[in-house]
Amino acid sequence: MEILIPVLVVLAIGVILGLGLTFADKFMSVPVDEKQTKIRECLPGANCGACGYSGCDGYAAALAAGEAEPDKCAPGGEATAKALGEVLGVKVEAQKNVAFIACGGKPGTVKEIFEYTGFKTCSAATLAGGGPIACEFGCLGFGDCMRACEFGAITMENGRPHICEDLCVACGKCVKTCPKSIISLIPKNSKPRVNCSNRKKGPAVLKSCETSCIACGMCERACESGAIKVIDNLAVIDYTLCTGCGKCKEVCPRKVIVD
Repeated sequence: MEILIPVLVVLAIGVILGLGLTFADKFMSVPVDEKQTKIRECLPGANCGACGYSGCDGYAAALAAGEAEPDKCAPGGEATAKALGEVLGVKVEAQKNVAFIACGGKPGTVKEIFEYTGFKTCSAATLAGGGPIACEFGCLGFGDCMRACEFGAITMENGRPHICEDLCVACGKCVKTCPKSIISLIPKNSKPRVNCSNRKKGPAVLKSCETSCIACGMCERACESGAIKVIDNLAVIDYTLCTGCGKCKEVCPRKVIVD
């Protein structure tokens, strides 16, 4: 009896716990959304947040609930968008975007106004009077965008960042990181491009950089489709109208418009 009683007690406890777990599993479990599970399997798992949600799980939940569009996964690109479209039963045409740094200033072409000796980051240099270069809109070249890119799409060349469009997934982290706000996401095949962000008037621009837009308007007058306009002293291209003829590039006296 001394051995039997403890054994029976243990068995009784086991039965009670088993019944409790069975009850909890049946009445307290969270139902699994099969559609959300299938959607999650289509996503690459980068959890970059470029879609605007808290990682792939958050995006999958929003898609399953009909609260998001299936073309927002930058790392997955067109293949992921099409896979999501099949699960959701909709046709998806993903637009491939890439990051573009609108600044053609390089060491030697942009005027330096003082020697910066602080922390070698763009965010820190910006706090020092806007930075060590005369153009307040220009790239500072300390590589904050390069360090923010998780896909190795940005490298530093001759003191300026360079984007490899084949590696860029348009996650937008470099856009958010740049303290000068000169990086944007544009359609990958969009050409030509305005390689400047300076919105000062002509005389002030000439004193700060040799390769900047002076808002002369020659590009606007040359464009037959009305795709390029000078807005706030800077040429701006509307890619929904641009035909890629290149006439704006041909007439630009400062060679600011590039392919």
